[in-house]
Amino acid sequence: MRRMLSGTGIALLALTLPLAAQEFDLDAMIEAAKAEPPITIYDSTGKIVDMAEAFTAKYGVSATGQKVSANAQLEMIIREYQADNVAGDVVLITDAPAALSQLMPQGFVESWIPTDLTDKVPKQYRNPLAVSTNANVWTYNTEAYDSCPVSNVWELTEPNWYGKVAFVDPLTKGTYTDWFNQMERHADAELAAAYKDHFGKDLDTSSESATKQWVKGLAANGPLVTDGDDPASDAVGAPGQAEPFFGLMSSAKFRDNEDKGYKLGLCEDIKPWVGWTYLKLALISAKTDSPNAARLFVHYILTEEGIAPQVADGKISTNIDVKIPDDEPSGIANSLDALFPYDLSTGIDDWETRQDWQDLWTINYSK
Repeated sequence: MRRMLSGTGIALLALTLPLAAQEFDLDAMIEAAKAEPPITIYDSTGKIVDMAEAFTAKYGVSATGQKVSANAQLEMIIREYQADNVAGDVVLITDAPAALSQLMPQGFVESWIPTDLTDKVPKQYRNPLAVSTNANVWTYNTEAYDSCPVSNVWELTEPNWYGKVAFVDPLTKGTYTDWFNQMERHADAELAAAYKDHFGKDLDTSSESATKQWVKGLAANGPLVTDGDDPASDAVGAPGQAEPFFGLMSSAKFRDNEDKGYKLGLCEDIKPWVGWTYLKLALISAKTDSPNAARLFVHYILTEEGIAPQVADGKISTNIDVKIPDDEPSGIANSLDALFPYDLSTGIDDWETRQDWQDLWTINYSK
């Protein structure tokens, strides 16, 4: 199937054609998009509202951004497809394992990358297309401490930090159990090495991985588990605390330093990693009535202009030419090499083991 652009004789390829057969023509896509119905973009951040408005102003293509949690996105996409009533044309989803396991195999959504930007996106982020890597980082209160009070994550399993660590409940946010699984699959030796650095002896991993032992120790040490990053930021960063929590949260929360007068600081030297990342995929509904407008928006958010509102919060564009601004509040740009990266190649395994990691957490959690 092809959509013909009236008056130009230019044929734009429909969403269903294979990637190899597609030729990208930005000007032609803009004109074709203008003739299509308005689009809606789902994203888990409120920044999508402003991004969609800026897109509309730039191209004259009507778009609306809607903040929808990753969990809700999954359900909405499936129901809309089955009802032949698509509302979300573009889905920016941070639950990559769910997308790999539940959305793409059933054909609910499709991934597309513009050929003029393909070389700017590293191969591991192309199929499916990830538009950003998002960081959760170890954080302390700079008013209470001159420097990060924790140098090694194994310290968080010790009595000194009992009941003093805050982060999102792993039972409610899949990216946390994905992180556990990713560590075990790709970096268990590094976590075991951190154990030896801290305790001065080897960790016995003959019967249980270093990751499982660390997760069990963290759970048993009475952490404050929250229903989101906002309360974690409150617990760590609010000023005037004699004994603030140590925490793990999105780098985006560092904007609270200016917005709320908080005292959040990045633990730049904690071992083995200052934090970990997860991906935001850009997927297009397979039943969208506006394939050109949807693709145009995907192209837009791969550019510096399009992704700017999220990069300002410490999100990292997968376009290698897009840099984190100097005034980004967390300072994550100086610690990118110290982040534990998400490996999409084992995303399906992350999905399949979520319940196992949740069970491990539940059995060992103590408060």
